[in-house]
Amino acid sequence: MSSSAIETDTSDLVCQLDNVQGIVDALSTVRWKRHQDAVVELSEHGIVLIVEETGCLQAKVYLQKELFIRYEYTAQGRPRFGLSLGLFVDCLNTFSVPGHSSSIEIQYPGPDMQLLIKSADSLDDCIYAEIRTRIPETISWDYNFEPAGSTPLSFTVKSAVLKEAIDDLEWPGSSIQIILKPVPPSVTFRGEGHGDLQIDLMYYANTDLLIAFHCDHEVSYRYKYKFLRATTSNVPSNVIKDNRGSKLTIGRGGMLKVQHLVSVARPSTSHQHVDSAGYQQPSRIAYIEFFVKPEEDEDTVND
Repeated sequence: MSSSAIETDTSDLVCQLDNVQGIVDALSTVRWKRHQDAVVELSEHGIVLIVEETGCLQAKVYLQKELFIRYEYTAQGRPRFGLSLGLFVDCLNTFSVPGHSSSIEIQYPGPDMQLLIKSADSLDDCIYAEIRTRIPETISWDYNFEPAGSTPLSFTVKSAVLKEAIDDLEWPGSSIQIILKPVPPSVTFRGEGHGDLQIDLMYYANTDLLIAFHCDHEVSYRYKYKFLRATTSNVPSNVIKDNRGSKLTIGRGGMLKVQHLVSVARPSTSHQHVDSAGYQQPSRIAYIEFFVKPEEDEDTVND
């Protein structure tokens, strides 16, 4: 279908992006199963995509408007719509060419409330796609994250180390205990199954792996392994290769927040403006957040 098929006069949003693969990487991070529904929220600040699993796990992808080379937003309020995450990612993949920074234009809504996507690299040739949207499901559980106290309970670890630690602790149907101790400053991952396996990260001894650590009292919570694994299982290989930092924070009631940063910069600039912790300029980063609800555990330590 030609580009003239897209009418922009009545659209809530028309935006252009110059690196499709970066968005594919960001969205794939929260795609932990084959059939997965997502809720998309639009605003003047950017696009947020939300996915949820059984009221125990929620993930959000923040695509700030600075990521786009064009972002025209005219809606009143914050429109929301539902779609298939897998279909959305697979569709975007058709616009991605290996070794080339493909550009696309995204528009919502179309004449029948579709999400419209078209290539923006050439005026002569145009790839066009539309995705049916639906009325979004109500998010079933409140994931408002609140600090556990005046001092944040958090640590930042190299993404590759976090993924390896969680993979190594795999036991079918098991739980993973995360323990933070201020003295000595350390993080412990403990898995229990047919036996016990424990991984300790000592802050002062492993500052190349454990980048930052904040804790003023001991805390310990257990999390279902399958949900904890979902926070790292689909982190893009380029993030693992670059070994950027992933930040974990424990909030009120043991809510675990896991944050990743995924570059959506064009390949020619993807390694510019990187600081010592592996963080790039905010304008070229997609923010990924997972929220994992803890298991109920009578032995949980909460000083």
